[in-house]
Amino acid sequence: MLESGLMHPAIPRLIDLQGLDQRLTALRTALEGLPKRLKEAEAQLNAAKSAVAKAKEAHTQGLTLRKKLELDAEQWKERAKKYRAQSSSVKTNEAYKALQQEIANAEAEASRIEDQVLDQMMALEELERGVKHADADLRESEQATAGEKKKIETQFAEQKQQWETANAERQALAASLPEDLLTLYTRVDKKHPGSAMSQARDGQCRACGMRVLPHTEQLLKSETDEEVFRCETCGRILYSLEPMTHITAPGDSPAGAPGTP
Repeated sequence: MLESGLMHPAIPRLIDLQGLDQRLTALRTALEGLPKRLKEAEAQLNAAKSAVAKAKEAHTQGLTLRKKLELDAEQWKERAKKYRAQSSSVKTNEAYKALQQEIANAEAEASRIEDQVLDQMMALEELERGVKHADADLRESEQATAGEKKKIETQFAEQKQQWETANAERQALAASLPEDLLTLYTRVDKKHPGSAMSQARDGQCRACGMRVLPHTEQLLKSETDEEVFRCETCGRILYSLEPMTHITAPGDSPAGAPGTP
């Protein structure tokens, strides 16, 4: 904690309180982001499952089409066979020529459909490769999702513990503050989340950049004044770090002056 031989004695604790509030906000944001990451991982897994289902459906439809084509080709062949059997019993040349034409047409149609069967068989090979590729992608996605879930669960447990620890520290620190000052801090923090406190330096409020009256800045550095000052522009609670130092515990090396939060 910052040592205060100047200004209001509770100001350093307010600065620490703001630091805890900033940490709690960061941890809360991180915790709220974990379910989103989990949903994204689940979405990727579902997409991989959908790809497998579509690939298998396309393969099934391809098999159905091949069987239909094979059946059609067989029917045309049977028709040609039937016409050929009838040709031996016709009485006239005209009827014979008509049957020969029907035979030729049936055989041509059977041949055309058989070509389609061959094309469909090649297409089925490609569809089978698609199914295998989709299955491989699914296995990879399942492994990745399982790893991501485990990682998220670990992070959630760690960050939740950190949040609970920081929140307990925050509650203890808030309880040590004068009620009126804590109320003021809470009100300002609602308007400026995470930045209710602002350093006054070089004649400026470092949060909004607006001018701080020289008299106010001088009082902030006074060794006797314990008044709480606020920026006349943004309303933040002002403090000055220039005369403040870190407490040095026994055995510790002296710490430098803290920077601007």
